[in-house]
Amino acid sequence: MTVHRGDENTIVLEEICGVEDAEPLLQMLMELSLPRVDWRSCHSLHTAVFQVIMNLRPPLIGPCGDPWVETWLVPGLSWTIKADA
Repeated sequence: MTVHRGDENTIVLEEICGVEDAEPLLQMLMELSLPRVDWRSCHSLHTAVFQVIMNLRPPLIGPCGDPWVETWLVPGLSWTIKADA
């Protein structure tokens, strides 16, 4: 599974996160009280998954493993807290 719970408040994105991962990510983000997203192991991120992240604005543990996302999309996320957990 490419989207799964890590520790208590962390959601981990791994490998290729496709459009089908957007809804499970949304559900997990809504279930947790202070969720964080660790996307360091994500090699490819579908824009639907990125849209969920943009809308719910969880702190991100990064850098994102998808070089294109890290280069072109992350700089626009002014609300992002980059943690190296």
